[in-house]
Amino acid sequence: MTDMREVILDTLIDGGKLIPFLFLTYLAMEYLEHRAGGPARRMVKRAGRLGPLIGGVLGVVPQCGFSTAASNLYAGRVVTTGTLIAIYLSTSDEMLPILISEKAPVGVILPILVGKMLIGAAAGFVIDLFIGRGGEEREPIRDICEQEHCHCEKGIFRSAAAHTLKITFFILVITFLLNLALHFVGQEAIAGLVLNRPVLGPVLAGIVGLIPNCAASVVITQLYLQGGMGAGAMMSGLLTGSGVGLLVLFRVNPSRRENLTIAGLLYAVGVLAGVLIEILVS
Repeated sequence: MTDMREVILDTLIDGGKLIPFLFLTYLAMEYLEHRAGGPARRMVKRAGRLGPLIGGVLGVVPQCGFSTAASNLYAGRVVTTGTLIAIYLSTSDEMLPILISEKAPVGVILPILVGKMLIGAAAGFVIDLFIGRGGEEREPIRDICEQEHCHCEKGIFRSAAAHTLKITFFILVITFLLNLALHFVGQEAIAGLVLNRPVLGPVLAGIVGLIPNCAASVVITQLYLQGGMGAGAMMSGLLTGSGVGLLVLFRVNPSRRENLTIAGLLYAVGVLAGVLIEILVS
């Protein structure tokens, strides 16, 4: 019982320390979304053949629902398949706020962001070379993100507070489980988890990343910071994690075959990149 109280107390202390940093980070993100979200999306529309490059760069910027906006633009045939996948691959979801709140060094954060951007852009150009736009142009579909996900009507302070509370809950749950495992199993055993193994780690982490929920990026980022996941597996999971972008795609794009192909390509690129990174860093 004493051990469990220690685990719970450590969890609450660790989580409490993050709340101010998370709130300030989300406040800045909401401000950027209100100021730059529209122009960024218009830039993607006008990108043409440079779509994967523009999408890869803008996808890194933590904007509310940018991957969902891309799903709608693709459904309306405004952007190409390569541009859509470039945005999915580069989107950071909850990764960046957690890395910032955990005070991860710039030398850790920057390579992850740049890596996701470059992999996304490169994969997008290759995919466009073979697939292209993916069908006949049709009328763009309204951005579901604005109706369901961004909560922009609440104002940046309320929206930032809502995001902070939601992610804090996930972090507390994940931190509690990690602390529990570290306390009763030991850090060496955690480091030897299947997610920390070559090839198999990226394969499984890529599946976790496909889960259309912010919990996926929270789990992957926390495991990586705690040493329970290698760099390759971490990148694989974060590359395949597109937030709710895939979920929206399956809702707004009528072709299930296209949607499954895009999900398959996203997973394949994420796992391949993760395996290559594992080989390079080992």
